[in-house]
Amino acid sequence: MTLPGTHRVRRLVGGKTLGDWTADLVIVLLLILVVASILYPIWFIIIASVSDQTLVNTGRVTWIPKGVSGYGFQQILGDDRIWTGYKNTLIYTVVGTALNLLVTMPAAFALSRPEFKWRRLIMLFFTITMFVNGGLIPAYLLYKQLGLLDSWAVFVIPQALNVYNLIIARSFFESSIPEDLHDAAQIDGVGYFRYFTQIVIPLSSAIIAVIGLYYLVQHWNDFFTGLVYIRTYDKQPLQIVLRDILLSNQAFQGGSGSTAGAGYGQEFADQIKYGVIIVSTLPLLVIYPFIQKYFNKGVMIGAIKG
Repeated sequence: MTLPGTHRVRRLVGGKTLGDWTADLVIVLLLILVVASILYPIWFIIIASVSDQTLVNTGRVTWIPKGVSGYGFQQILGDDRIWTGYKNTLIYTVVGTALNLLVTMPAAFALSRPEFKWRRLIMLFFTITMFVNGGLIPAYLLYKQLGLLDSWAVFVIPQALNVYNLIIARSFFESSIPEDLHDAAQIDGVGYFRYFTQIVIPLSSAIIAVIGLYYLVQHWNDFFTGLVYIRTYDKQPLQIVLRDILLSNQAFQGGSGSTAGAGYGQEFADQIKYGVIIVSTLPLLVIYPFIQKYFNKGVMIGAIKG
Protein backbone atom coordinates (compact mmCIF):
# COMPACT_ATOMS: atom_id res chain seq x y z
CA MET A 1 0.00 0.00 0.00
CA THR A 2 1.43 3.38 -1.01
CA LEU A 3 0.90 6.27 1.36
CA PRO A 4 -0.71 9.40 -0.07
CA GLY A 5 1.82 11.88 -1.42
CA THR A 6 4.73 9.39 -1.61
CA HIS A 7 5.21 9.72 -5.36
CA ARG A 8 5.05 13.50 -5.06
CA VAL A 9 7.78 13.46 -2.40
CA ARG A 10 9.97 11.28 -4.61
CA ARG A 11 9.50 13.69 -7.53
CA LEU A 12 10.31 16.68 -5.34
CA VAL A 13 13.66 15.25 -4.25
CA GLY A 14 14.77 13.91 -7.64
CA GLY A 15 13.68 10.28 -7.37
CA LYS A 16 15.21 9.68 -3.94
CA THR A 17 13.58 9.55 -0.57
CA LEU A 18 14.53 11.96 2.17
CA GLY A 19 16.33 9.11 3.92
CA ASP A 20 18.48 8.48 0.80
CA TRP A 21 19.49 12.13 0.64
CA THR A 22 20.29 12.14 4.36
CA ALA A 23 22.50 9.07 4.01
CA ASP A 24 24.31 10.59 1.02
CA LEU A 25 24.86 13.83 2.91
CA VAL A 26 26.31 11.99 5.91
CA ILE A 27 28.69 10.01 3.66
CA VAL A 28 29.84 13.17 1.86
CA LEU A 29 30.46 14.97 5.14
CA LEU A 30 32.45 12.03 6.50
CA LEU A 31 34.56 11.88 3.34
CA ILE A 32 35.20 15.62 3.53
CA LEU A 33 36.25 15.24 7.16
CA VAL A 34 38.65 12.40 6.32
CA VAL A 35 40.18 14.27 3.37
CA ALA A 36 40.56 17.43 5.44
CA SER A 37 42.26 15.53 8.26
CA ILE A 38 44.78 14.19 5.73
CA LEU A 39 45.39 17.38 3.75
CA TYR A 40 45.49 19.91 6.58
CA PRO A 41 48.82 18.72 8.09
CA ILE A 42 50.40 19.03 4.64
CA TRP A 43 48.91 22.48 4.17
CA PHE A 44 50.06 23.57 7.63
CA ILE A 45 53.64 22.52 6.88
CA ILE A 46 53.53 24.53 3.66
CA ILE A 47 52.27 27.74 5.28
CA ALA A 48 54.50 27.27 8.34
CA SER A 49 57.58 27.03 6.12
CA VAL A 50 57.06 30.61 4.89
CA SER A 51 55.54 32.16 8.02
CA ASP A 52 57.00 34.01 11.00
CA GLN A 53 57.86 31.23 13.46
CA THR A 54 56.86 33.35 16.44
CA LEU A 55 53.33 33.46 15.06
CA VAL A 56 53.45 29.72 14.25
CA ASN A 57 54.62 28.75 17.73
CA THR A 58 51.96 30.89 19.39
CA GLY A 59 49.20 29.28 17.32
CA ARG A 60 48.31 32.33 15.25
CA VAL A 61 49.04 30.61 11.93
CA THR A 62 46.27 28.17 11.11
CA TRP A 63 44.95 28.57 7.55
CA ILE A 64 46.97 31.28 5.81
CA PRO A 65 50.65 32.25 6.13
CA LYS A 66 51.51 35.30 8.22
CA GLY A 67 54.72 37.26 8.28
CA VAL A 68 55.76 35.67 4.99
CA SER A 69 59.50 35.11 4.59
CA GLY A 70 61.48 33.00 2.17
CA TYR A 71 64.61 32.93 4.30
CA GLY A 72 64.17 29.27 5.18
CA PHE A 73 64.07 28.12 1.56
CA GLN A 74 66.97 30.43 0.70
CA GLN A 75 69.08 28.71 3.34
CA ILE A 76 67.94 25.25 2.26
CA LEU A 77 68.59 25.79 -1.44
CA GLY A 78 71.95 27.31 -0.62
CA ASP A 79 73.03 24.44 1.64
CA ASP A 80 75.40 22.02 -0.11
CA ARG A 81 74.33 19.24 2.26
CA ILE A 82 70.81 19.31 0.86
CA TRP A 83 71.97 19.01 -2.74
CA THR A 84 74.47 16.27 -1.90
CA GLY A 85 71.76 14.34 -0.07
CA TYR A 86 69.34 14.89 -2.94
CA LYS A 87 71.86 13.61 -5.46
CA ASN A 88 72.68 10.53 -3.41
CA THR A 89 69.04 9.71 -2.75
CA LEU A 90 68.11 10.10 -6.42
CA ILE A 91 70.92 7.74 -7.43
CA TYR A 92 70.01 5.16 -4.79
CA THR A 93 66.31 5.41 -5.65
CA VAL A 94 66.60 5.20 -9.43
CA VAL A 95 69.23 2.44 -9.49
CA GLY A 96 67.60 0.55 -6.63
CA THR A 97 64.10 0.65 -8.11
CA ALA A 98 65.39 -0.47 -11.52
CA LEU A 99 67.22 -3.40 -9.93
CA ASN A 100 64.18 -4.27 -7.83
CA LEU A 101 61.96 -4.54 -10.90
CA LEU A 102 64.60 -6.48 -12.83
CA VAL A 103 64.73 -9.04 -10.01
CA THR A 104 61.12 -9.11 -8.82
CA MET A 105 59.26 -9.40 -12.12
CA PRO A 106 61.20 -12.36 -13.61
CA ALA A 107 61.22 -14.15 -10.24
CA ALA A 108 57.46 -13.67 -9.85
CA PHE A 109 56.86 -14.89 -13.40
CA ALA A 110 58.94 -18.03 -12.84
CA LEU A 111 57.17 -18.79 -9.57
CA SER A 112 53.79 -18.33 -11.24
CA ARG A 113 54.40 -21.01 -13.88
CA PRO A 114 52.56 -24.26 -12.98
CA GLU A 115 55.13 -26.37 -14.84
CA PHE A 116 57.91 -25.15 -12.52
CA LYS A 117 58.15 -28.18 -10.23
CA TRP A 118 59.86 -26.57 -7.22
CA ARG A 119 58.00 -23.27 -7.22
CA ARG A 120 56.00 -23.90 -4.02
CA LEU A 121 59.04 -25.00 -2.04
CA ILE A 122 61.05 -21.99 -3.22
CA MET A 123 58.13 -19.68 -2.42
CA LEU A 124 58.07 -21.18 1.08
CA PHE A 125 61.74 -20.30 1.57
CA PHE A 126 61.05 -16.76 0.38
CA THR A 127 58.11 -16.42 2.75
CA ILE A 128 60.14 -17.62 5.75
CA THR A 129 62.50 -14.68 5.28
CA MET A 130 59.59 -12.31 5.95
CA PHE A 131 59.40 -13.55 9.54
CA VAL A 132 62.91 -14.82 10.33
CA ASN A 133 66.20 -13.02 9.78
CA GLY A 134 69.71 -13.09 11.18
CA GLY A 135 69.52 -9.72 12.91
CA LEU A 136 71.51 -6.52 12.69
CA ILE A 137 74.93 -7.74 13.89
CA PRO A 138 75.16 -10.75 11.51
CA ALA A 139 73.97 -8.51 8.66
CA TYR A 140 76.63 -5.92 9.51
CA LEU A 141 79.38 -8.55 9.59
CA LEU A 142 78.17 -10.04 6.31
CA TYR A 143 78.10 -6.65 4.57
CA LYS A 144 81.60 -5.99 5.90
CA GLN A 145 82.92 -9.24 4.44
CA LEU A 146 81.25 -8.48 1.12
CA GLY A 147 82.76 -5.00 1.02
CA LEU A 148 79.40 -3.23 1.07
CA LEU A 149 80.06 -1.00 4.08
CA ASP A 150 80.36 2.70 3.27
CA SER A 151 79.40 1.99 -0.34
CA TRP A 152 76.43 3.06 -2.44
CA ALA A 153 75.81 -0.63 -3.21
CA VAL A 154 74.60 -1.23 0.35
CA PHE A 155 71.48 0.78 -0.53
CA VAL A 156 70.77 -1.35 -3.59
CA ILE A 157 72.02 -4.94 -3.48
CA PRO A 158 70.73 -6.14 -0.06
CA GLN A 159 67.28 -4.71 -0.90
CA ALA A 160 67.07 -6.11 -4.42
CA LEU A 161 63.97 -8.17 -3.60
CA ASN A 162 61.00 -7.55 -1.34
CA VAL A 163 59.06 -10.77 -0.69
CA TYR A 164 55.75 -8.99 -0.20
CA ASN A 165 56.03 -7.37 -3.63
CA LEU A 166 57.11 -10.71 -5.09
CA ILE A 167 53.91 -12.33 -3.79
CA ILE A 168 51.76 -9.55 -5.26
CA ALA A 169 53.44 -9.82 -8.66
CA ARG A 170 53.21 -13.62 -8.68
CA SER A 171 49.50 -13.47 -7.84
CA PHE A 172 48.99 -10.95 -10.64
CA PHE A 173 50.62 -13.24 -13.21
CA GLU A 174 48.60 -16.23 -12.01
CA SER A 175 45.24 -14.47 -12.05
CA SER A 176 45.51 -11.85 -14.82
CA ILE A 177 47.61 -13.34 -17.62
CA PRO A 178 45.53 -15.93 -19.50
CA GLU A 179 47.23 -19.29 -19.94
CA ASP A 180 45.88 -19.37 -23.49
CA LEU A 181 48.42 -16.69 -24.38
CA HIS A 182 51.25 -19.02 -23.39
CA ASP A 183 49.72 -21.89 -25.33
CA ALA A 184 49.44 -19.71 -28.43
CA ALA A 185 53.01 -18.49 -27.98
CA GLN A 186 54.28 -22.06 -27.72
CA ILE A 187 52.52 -22.97 -30.96
CA ASP A 188 54.34 -20.08 -32.65
CA GLY A 189 57.66 -21.28 -31.27
CA VAL A 190 58.05 -18.49 -28.70
CA GLY A 191 60.29 -19.35 -25.73
CA TYR A 192 59.82 -18.30 -22.12
CA PHE A 193 62.16 -15.31 -22.31
CA ARG A 194 60.52 -13.85 -25.40
CA TYR A 195 57.04 -14.62 -24.05
CA PHE A 196 57.87 -12.81 -20.81
CA THR A 197 59.48 -9.73 -22.40
CA GLN A 198 57.18 -9.25 -25.39
CA ILE A 199 53.80 -10.48 -24.13
CA VAL A 200 53.66 -10.59 -20.32
CA ILE A 201 55.48 -7.34 -19.52
CA PRO A 202 53.37 -5.13 -21.86
CA LEU A 203 50.24 -6.54 -20.21
CA SER A 204 51.57 -5.87 -16.71
CA SER A 205 51.89 -2.08 -16.72
CA ALA A 206 49.49 -1.72 -13.78
CA ILE A 207 51.36 -4.04 -11.42
CA ILE A 208 54.73 -2.69 -12.56
CA ALA A 209 53.62 0.85 -11.72
CA VAL A 210 52.33 -0.19 -8.29
CA ILE A 211 55.36 -2.26 -7.29
CA GLY A 212 57.69 0.34 -8.78
CA LEU A 213 56.18 3.02 -6.57
CA TYR A 214 56.41 0.76 -3.53
CA TYR A 215 60.12 0.27 -4.17
CA LEU A 216 60.65 3.94 -4.98
CA VAL A 217 59.10 5.09 -1.70
CA GLN A 218 61.08 2.45 0.18
CA HIS A 219 64.39 3.70 -1.23
CA TRP A 220 63.48 7.38 -0.92
CA ASN A 221 62.59 7.04 2.76
CA ASP A 222 65.50 4.72 3.59
CA PHE A 223 67.01 6.17 6.74
CA PHE A 224 68.34 3.17 8.65
CA THR A 225 70.80 2.00 5.98
CA GLY A 226 72.65 5.30 5.87
CA LEU A 227 72.65 5.58 9.66
CA VAL A 228 74.23 2.14 10.28
CA TYR A 229 76.29 1.24 7.23
CA ILE A 230 77.58 4.59 5.86
CA ARG A 231 80.44 6.49 7.48
CA THR A 232 81.35 8.99 4.76
CA TYR A 233 79.03 11.98 5.02
CA ASP A 234 79.18 12.69 1.27
CA LYS A 235 77.47 9.33 0.66
CA GLN A 236 74.61 9.91 3.09
CA PRO A 237 71.04 10.05 1.71
CA LEU A 238 68.70 13.00 2.07
CA GLN A 239 66.97 11.49 5.10
CA ILE A 240 70.20 11.61 7.14
CA VAL A 241 70.72 15.23 6.11
CA LEU A 242 67.17 15.96 7.27
CA ARG A 243 67.95 14.27 10.59
CA ASP A 244 71.06 16.39 11.09
CA ILE A 245 69.12 19.58 10.42
CA LEU A 246 66.42 18.54 12.89
CA LEU A 247 69.08 17.77 15.51
CA SER A 248 70.63 21.17 14.88
CA ASN A 249 67.22 22.72 15.40
CA GLN A 250 66.80 20.91 18.72
CA ALA A 251 70.24 22.04 19.82
CA PHE A 252 69.30 25.66 19.14
CA GLN A 253 66.04 25.33 21.02
CA GLY A 254 67.94 23.80 23.92
CA GLY A 255 70.23 26.81 24.10
CA SER A 256 73.35 25.20 22.66
CA GLY A 257 73.95 28.22 20.47
CA SER A 258 76.42 28.14 17.65
CA THR A 259 78.29 25.04 18.86
CA ALA A 260 75.77 22.68 17.21
CA GLY A 261 73.86 25.05 15.03
CA ALA A 262 75.15 24.29 11.54
CA GLY A 263 74.93 28.00 10.75
CA TYR A 264 71.19 28.52 11.23
CA GLY A 265 69.76 31.20 13.46
CA GLN A 266 67.42 30.07 16.21
CA GLU A 267 64.56 32.22 14.97
CA PHE A 268 64.66 30.48 11.57
CA ALA A 269 65.34 26.93 12.79
CA ASP A 270 61.70 25.80 12.68
CA GLN A 271 61.14 27.52 9.34
CA ILE A 272 64.05 25.58 7.87
CA LYS A 273 62.73 22.37 9.44
CA TYR A 274 59.37 22.76 7.72
CA GLY A 275 61.07 23.71 4.47
CA VAL A 276 63.25 20.59 4.51
CA ILE A 277 60.15 18.44 4.97
CA ILE A 278 58.65 19.98 1.83
CA VAL A 279 61.85 19.65 -0.17
CA SER A 280 62.29 16.00 0.82
CA THR A 281 58.70 14.93 0.03
CA LEU A 282 58.07 17.05 -3.07
CA PRO A 283 59.29 14.47 -5.65
CA LEU A 284 56.94 11.79 -4.30
CA LEU A 285 54.01 14.21 -4.27
CA VAL A 286 54.75 15.06 -7.91
CA ILE A 287 55.12 11.45 -9.09
CA TYR A 288 52.19 9.89 -7.25
CA PRO A 289 49.28 11.52 -9.20
CA PHE A 290 50.60 10.17 -12.50
CA ILE A 291 50.46 6.53 -11.39
CA GLN A 292 47.56 6.72 -8.95
CA LYS A 293 45.19 5.34 -11.61
CA TYR A 294 47.10 2.05 -11.61
CA PHE A 295 46.75 1.43 -7.89
CA ASN A 296 43.24 0.03 -7.62
CA LYS A 297 43.68 -2.12 -10.71
CA GLY A 298 47.15 -3.38 -9.89
CA VAL A 299 46.72 -4.10 -6.20
CA MET A 300 43.22 -5.57 -6.38
CA ILE A 301 43.99 -7.84 -9.32
CA GLY A 302 47.26 -8.93 -7.71
CA ALA A 303 45.42 -9.81 -4.50
CA ILE A 304 42.85 -12.22 -5.99
CA LYS A 305 45.04 -15.24 -5.30
CA GLY A 306 47.45 -15.77 -2.44
